[in-house]
Amino acid sequence: MSASSFLDVPTALGPPLGRATLRRAPEDFLVREWLGFEADGEGDHVLLRVRKRGANTFWVAKQLARVARVALHDVGYAGLKDRNAVAEQAFTVPVRSAVGLGWEGVSGEGFEVLAAARHKRKLKRGALRGNEFVIVLREFTGNAAALEERTRTIAASGVPNYFGPQRFGRAASNLDVAYRWFEGGAAPRDRLQRGFAISAARSAIFNAVLAERIRLGTWDRLQSGDLANLDGTGSYFAVDAVDEALSKRCSEFDIHPTGPLWHGDSSASGAVRELESAIAARFGALAQGLASIGLEAERRALRVRVADLRCAIDGRDTTLSFRLPRGAFATAVLHEILDNAFETEMPDGD
Repeated sequence: MSASSFLDVPTALGPPLGRATLRRAPEDFLVREWLGFEADGEGDHVLLRVRKRGANTFWVAKQLARVARVALHDVGYAGLKDRNAVAEQAFTVPVRSAVGLGWEGVSGEGFEVLAAARHKRKLKRGALRGNEFVIVLREFTGNAAALEERTRTIAASGVPNYFGPQRFGRAASNLDVAYRWFEGGAAPRDRLQRGFAISAARSAIFNAVLAERIRLGTWDRLQSGDLANLDGTGSYFAVDAVDEALSKRCSEFDIHPTGPLWHGDSSASGAVRELESAIAARFGALAQGLASIGLEAERRALRVRVADLRCAIDGRDTTLSFRLPRGAFATAVLHEILDNAFETEMPDGD
């Protein structure tokens, strides 16, 4: 399977409604990190709220470390935010830094500190609840009434929890690295690049499994043999048989069917296991390579709830605002509206 085909995936809620120009300027894509907690007001760290434009998370972390005169590993952050956007996200730096508590208003190339407060813990990757998005669709070519109806459907049904194109790197470069590695090349020396390659490979197989569940009409309903995810958590449990109570919980977004982050085998059973194994086998060396490096079994929900979705139409420009849980991609929402959502390497929130 070629790297060029991994995002040729179906929609679930109907055909795309049109095209739009995405991210004409960074301000057309705004993401605000939703931590789910406030600063403690005490402790050995300072929790910063940083607004960045035209700068990625690594760049900002390096600049904060330089200003603070601390090592880069002393700077904490919960998620990665793309360079080509306006993003508000949290960082932590030690109180013992050269700046102390006086961070508010500190700025540099591509970033400004909006607020600072004392905090007990260094931020770790994944320590956030989700992200809030405001996205402008410029020159939308479709019908406005159909767009409003589609957003109501999305709010009621959720969307397939696809990994977006940014997970695979510019021009699928992360996936290309994975293919070269697992087809007999050397493993990337850089630990970060190695991680990106593994994530891209697992994401490609997950997307393919999800695409097949959409074709079968089972992406948003439990099947015997599924592993069900508890909404908002990383926990899941085996579904031996689907009864009325489980179906009701699934329809109410309390639980979701899941797909594999491939590690060499499917954790599902029965027909679901057979489907997942058959799809992974299509990826040949990619699936075999993932099986050879000792990864742990992980699952990801096939469906994601889109909260607080609003649509404001102004002529040919439309502004969408919504909130997604940690790990979900805004491009997965746009994919249910636009036929070019996966053609553009838009930023997203991690």
